[in-house]
Amino acid sequence: MTAVVIGVGNEFRHDDGAGLAVIERLERLAPPVPELRLAITDGEPARLLELWSGAEVAVVVDAVHSHAVSEPGRIHRLVVDRPLPGETGAASSHGLGLGAAVELAIALDRMPRRLVLLAVEGADFSVGLGLSSHVAGAVDRLVVEALAAVGAPIPGGASEAGSRDEAEPVR
Repeated sequence: MTAVVIGVGNEFRHDDGAGLAVIERLERLAPPVPELRLAITDGEPARLLELWSGAEVAVVVDAVHSHAVSEPGRIHRLVVDRPLPGETGAASSHGLGLGAAVELAIALDRMPRRLVLLAVEGADFSVGLGLSSHVAGAVDRLVVEALAAVGAPIPGGASEAGSRDEAEPVR
């Protein structure tokens, strides 16, 4: 099975670098998993389509800002098989975002068979380097979630994270 994990973000905007930190951690794991690609992007829809093109499973890891009640470090997992609703309460910190990419992929028949969004609630999106402590503490859990979503072995004997109901947040 071909799979890709895509980290979305900007390392120069604190918690917006969460997706990039997950890819960096995955790159350090050994041995590399065959048929698993790792990529980073700024979240522009056409780039997302290109990165998940040809993949059976795509996992997109991104930081989000909740406009309602925010709980920094909280991870949300969503399997996408249809267009995302217009206003969901948690929004990407990027311009058009994943919803536009999904709509475009459906229109162009370029959706992966399975698309998993792992979104971590951020605390600080101001200009600067480094993740907040809440988001930094979620990186290992995001790595486990990403590996479980693509069916890859989880290093260190960690339990498989993908067994919960997909509508539930990951704690």
